[in-house]
Amino acid sequence: MTIRVIIVDDQAMVRAGFAALLSAQADIDVVGEAPDGRRGVEVSRSVHPDVVLMDVRMPEMDGLAAARELLSPPPGVVHLPKVLMLTTFDVDDYVYEALRAGASGFLLKDAPPADLIAAVRIVASGEALLAPSVTRRLIADFAQQRPVPRRERSQRLRGLTPRETEVLELIARGLSNQEIADRLVVAEQTVKTHIGRVLAKLGLRDRAQVVIFAYESGLVTPGDAPA
Repeated sequence: MTIRVIIVDDQAMVRAGFAALLSAQADIDVVGEAPDGRRGVEVSRSVHPDVVLMDVRMPEMDGLAAARELLSPPPGVVHLPKVLMLTTFDVDDYVYEALRAGASGFLLKDAPPADLIAAVRIVASGEALLAPSVTRRLIADFAQQRPVPRRERSQRLRGLTPRETEVLELIARGLSNQEIADRLVVAEQTVKTHIGRVLAKLGLRDRAQVVIFAYESGLVTPGDAPA
């Protein structure tokens, strides 16, 4: 199945370079592009891409606002693409808010070409592009800015089993599936099963939202050292 992609970036050379790279892949089709967030939303709702590559900083409407519009659309709009944020800096002030808005992850603009191609495929498949190292940076740099734990989210934790809660906490502390499996002395596939149940019970889409939920529910707090 071909992955339909649009590229939203205010730099024409970036759009052209990414388009050329992705279009050369047999399973990826670049179906549109836009120079700002507002136009990106319009293009997305017109061509219905699977993945939107969204720059963070743009004129007219930045990538964060555009991601919110795409992922929390008005009544009548049913298409929800996956959004992959593009950033120039290793840790961008917008990243935490973008993940809260429902973005599936983020990628550095200067990442190797192979990483961009892999990122599009990962996000299109429904996974989050949030490596454990990225999780740890988010914990260090953004957890201090989180809101006071939400009672509603804390109550939703009661629906999890003790083991599911443990897996949720370990994800939020930055452990990979294999590291969690080693810690709990179970198979990695078992960890994946637990994660799937956590996502279903909490109504979350991916690993990125799991991390955000863990902090906003108060399960994990700033200062907790990655295990």
